Amino acid sequence: MSKRLVAVIPVRAGSERVPSKNTRPFHDTTLLDLKLTVMKQVRNIDEIIVNTDCPQCTEIAERQQVRVQPRDAYFAASDVTNDQHWRHLAEVTECDHLMMAQVTSPLIRRSTLQSAVDAWFAPGRDFDSLNSVSEERKFLWQDGKPLNYDADRTPKSQDLPKIVSLNFAITIIEREVMRSRGNVVGRRPEFLDLSRVEALDIDDSLDFGIAEHLYREKGLEWLLS
Repeated sequence: MSKRLVAVIPVRAGSERVPSKNTRPFHDTTLLDLKLTVMKQVRNIDEIIVNTDCPQCTEIAERQQVRVQPRDAYFAASDVTNDQHWRHLAEVTECDHLMMAQVTSPLIRRSTLQSAVDAWFAPGRDFDSLNSVSEERKFLWQDGKPLNYDADRTPKSQDLPKIVSLNFAITIIEREVMRSRGNVVGRRPEFLDLSRVEALDIDDSLDFGIAEHLYREKGLEWLLS
């Protein structure tokens, strides 16, 4: 079986909550530069591709000698659903296995990424996607009712049932599964727990500031370890 793994870094020009988040200064670098620097140190990735409609992202990718996959304007629009976006990525990326690396998860260490790739290529693998998750020890309610505990016998937070949320920091999936399902989660997923620091996702300006502070404090050497 072929083991060609392509890592796709999807970055679009439009960013409503954090303007120009992919290319604006992030301590001594940018989010896209930083992700490329780390991804280049991960073994057994056959190619890294930047999928973008952004001229600045294109310049960064070319400077880092990474191939650019131009994104059609339709799939760069903010109203495109995730399933449309994911299916399109699978359709336009020539590979057997596809890894998505989001720049909005800037604190994932090289060693964590390497562990994910190694697990994917381990003999006897029986899962068709590997997805990073965050543990949610929270008291969840919906429509006025608790979802994960009995309100008459409220437990300690550490005794809540383990519920995880997809954080999309690491995704590795068989390309055909991603294309056919329009999803980054396969029918037989394997979940990879991330620490709170590595799972940090930049969704707004507050997240950006926290991530930048942590990166400034920990440094590139930590990230590449």
